[in-house]
Amino acid sequence: MTELHKYIAIEGVIGVGKTTLARLLQPRFNASILLEVFEENPFLANFYGDRSRYAFQTQIFFLLSRYHQQHLAVPQALGQGTLISDYTFAKDELFAWLNLKDDELAMYGRVHAALSDKIPKPDLIVYLYADHEVTMRRITQRDRPYERNMDPDYIRQVAAAYEAWLSNMPDVPVLKIDTSSLDFLSKPDDLTHVMELIEAQLHQQGPSHPSPVQRQQALLQNGRLSDYQQFHQQLDVHKQFDPDLFFNYILLTSELGETANELIKIWDEARTLMANGRSPEEARQTAVLAHRDTLAEELADLLAYTIKLANYTGIDLEQAYRDKMRRNIDRVW
Repeated sequence: MTELHKYIAIEGVIGVGKTTLARLLQPRFNASILLEVFEENPFLANFYGDRSRYAFQTQIFFLLSRYHQQHLAVPQALGQGTLISDYTFAKDELFAWLNLKDDELAMYGRVHAALSDKIPKPDLIVYLYADHEVTMRRITQRDRPYERNMDPDYIRQVAAAYEAWLSNMPDVPVLKIDTSSLDFLSKPDDLTHVMELIEAQLHQQGPSHPSPVQRQQALLQNGRLSDYQQFHQQLDVHKQFDPDLFFNYILLTSELGETANELIKIWDEARTLMANGRSPEEARQTAVLAHRDTLAEELADLLAYTIKLANYTGIDLEQAYRDKMRRNIDRVW
């Protein structure tokens, strides 16, 4: 099969087979995989019981969770090759239209608009759909606790909303596949059929992402470390921070230890999740999400002390980084 460098997002109502198909396609496309972490939403069970009361909390949690998961993971995966995801960031808005009203919808819309520009769009959306009865049967068979009392009419509304949303999708091609009679898991021919449909669609579109080297070179032209160095120069003078090199090195190593502690927690929780039946990728994503905010603070502190050391030694960190990375682009590891 021809090696592709694409972003494929699989969409559809719950129970239609998105995650199953993403996992099965991953090895066939030699792709990275990005799976939605939905079980961590603390409002989800209450939402299915009382949609009007818990819709806003549920929607905002999903929006921020999906943003945190995608804004770094998607570009990083595309730098390595093909990416397959079992959801799109954009579809979050579809559920907001369905569940929110008036001021809540307007507030959600402002947050979504601010975040969506930072997320790369898929090269292809694979929309899976099925007869309503088939979908409800699949939901029943997977027997997730918070889905047991799900209103069948809500699933009909979601399916109708998907159709309306995808019919107005001007900038991303959509491949629609009826899965009512397909069984990817137990029928290899069904999986092969879907894979061939996807591959044919992608080949028709041609390349749409720059090569990893081109992307890396472009990023190196848009660095902002010089601004951060100037900020720290002014801040250190204003706060009268100690410029002693060894003292700041000790603070840097202290922050490195704090970062290591967060990574150990992530590693430990991921192992526990895998022992409880989660896949390695799901376990890692769930553990990272639980500690992402604290880890972000520790990494920011590491960067701050690195910038300080560069300032105190007269090093242009941005230029030093560019020079080093230009050499690394063509380096054989």
